[in-house]
Amino acid sequence: MITVGVDIGSVTTKAVVLVDGEWRGASLLATGADNRGSAEAALVRALAEAGVKREEVAVIVATGYGRINAPFAHRQVTEITCHGKGCHALLPQTRTIVDVGGQDSKVIRVDDRGRVVDFVMNDKCAAGTGRFLEVMARALETDLAGMAALARRAGTSVPISSTCTVFAESEVVSYVAQGRPKEEIIRGLHEAIVDRLEAMLGRVGVEPAVAMTGGVALNRAIVEELSRRLGMEVHVPPHPQLVGAFGAALIACTATA
Repeated sequence: MITVGVDIGSVTTKAVVLVDGEWRGASLLATGADNRGSAEAALVRALAEAGVKREEVAVIVATGYGRINAPFAHRQVTEITCHGKGCHALLPQTRTIVDVGGQDSKVIRVDDRGRVVDFVMNDKCAAGTGRFLEVMARALETDLAGMAALARRAGTSVPISSTCTVFAESEVVSYVAQGRPKEEIIRGLHEAIVDRLEAMLGRVGVEPAVAMTGGVALNRAIVEELSRRLGMEVHVPPHPQLVGAFGAALIACTATA
């Protein structure tokens, strides 16, 4: 049976194609202003990579904040459920998932079958998300990869006290004007993100093993700092940005069109 999961996020849209439960193709592209169009494009690209015709697909499950804008989907499922299912399938020992995307962050607790038992989401502010890092990268005239490398190299950090992206950017500009080293400012920004994630983890509790998903999971400085705070390794599954779409495709395997 051929199934597809499409995850329509605020920043990126992802799709994963499974054939008899096995990963065969995937796509990831910017969501942009037309999330219905991006969902269609992600589906087409993933099917092409898998070498599958559209009419051969049995079930499509949509997830993510824009899941209602995928008219081709047979079912819509929340991203919380899909991340739990997908991450557990990739890392079966996982019991706590930290998902940090472009516009929000979530901590999800799952049982030994990947079923959600508790979760918490950040508020509507973008602080502590991928968007937060993008804004700060522009302010510091670097890119995301450069930020992570500088953060890992810094011996110390400057405190970023604001929980608002706009005010935090003002703090960064002030530190730059004071002549503080860029790597120390960037280290402080990364620590501020982990502060927020640590607080969220405290609200639902931490049960090993811990995994991190979403685009920010590709930032080794964040993963390493969170691991240090928790006193345990934070695992990153393959293709962390595609975990939600993968989970949706797995759920589609048990659904009927």
